[in-house]
Amino acid sequence: MTGSGAGRAAVVGAGVGGLTAAVALRQQGWAVTVLERARILEPVGAGLGIAPNALHALDAIGLGDDVRRFSAVQGQGGIRRPGGRWLVRTDLGALADRFGDPQLIALRSDLVGLLAASLADGSLRTGVTITGVDALDSDRPARVFTTDGELDADLVVAADGIHSLIRATLFPTHPGPRYSGLTAWRFVAPHTAGARSVEPSETWGRGTVFGVVPLADGRVYCYASAPAPPGVHHDDETAELKRTFGAWHDPIPGLMGTVAPGDVLHDDVYWIAEPLPAYHRGRVAILGDAAHTIRDDFPDRHRAAEHRDLAGWARRTHDDGPAAGPGSGLDTPTLGNGL
Repeated sequence: MTGSGAGRAAVVGAGVGGLTAAVALRQQGWAVTVLERARILEPVGAGLGIAPNALHALDAIGLGDDVRRFSAVQGQGGIRRPGGRWLVRTDLGALADRFGDPQLIALRSDLVGLLAASLADGSLRTGVTITGVDALDSDRPARVFTTDGELDADLVVAADGIHSLIRATLFPTHPGPRYSGLTAWRFVAPHTAGARSVEPSETWGRGTVFGVVPLADGRVYCYASAPAPPGVHHDDETAELKRTFGAWHDPIPGLMGTVAPGDVLHDDVYWIAEPLPAYHRGRVAILGDAAHTIRDDFPDRHRAAEHRDLAGWARRTHDDGPAAGPGSGLDTPTLGNGL
């Protein structure tokens, strides 16, 4: 490490958690390299719930106000039955009264773009696949093995997702992710004349869920889940959504009718049923889905948990400097749901 206490950090994965960690480390003087398997950072994902404590983590790295500007405030909410009857209605303004900020909704691509733009030029290396890591000896730098060569680092942040290679390397006896029994769809419905009147809600059927959340630009983020065997996909995912939810209350049928099959994201939902014994080992810290994917209706719903992990980390790096990196308590993050 350098005399200032900062060193070289390799962040594996350019999702929300990995990029947030990279920005926080860069601001504290670390030389950061972000390794991403995808060749370009495409606008993947759909909507993202940003809870007040996630906003506080973004405030710690100076990006909270930017996120507030492009996000929608989820001021009202509720749960409905497929026929339209409201089971619960609530005003989420109490969140702002208690925690200082409301629940926000944004596009994942907007947040990823903001974070990526805050990195140093040349620090993001795309099209790089991790093949292994040697990081258990805290007396020497870690070594990350990739398809683009080897990289030495004083700290490795494993943000490589639910099927994390690094997690499997560090904890080889851990059973890994388990299929939840749910498959999930997400899409963003285009702006329509009635979009402004859509109320945020989740509709609950027998093991099925459909959620609608208005976005700041007038579009509507939609998500749905249903029980299904793993690995079942459809040539026309929109048709499958209509088959499952087409008889449900308005505006659900109309929103599904506005989206093309290629614009629907469909993923099986996996989770970490057995907790890891720790969220760090040697010079590696694990965060986000790689560490503690929760059983949830749809993949983007719990992304704010990554920010909750990073809230404490960002405060430590601001208060104590980068020497608080490895072994600084990252084995006990706060977990929770994004919406």
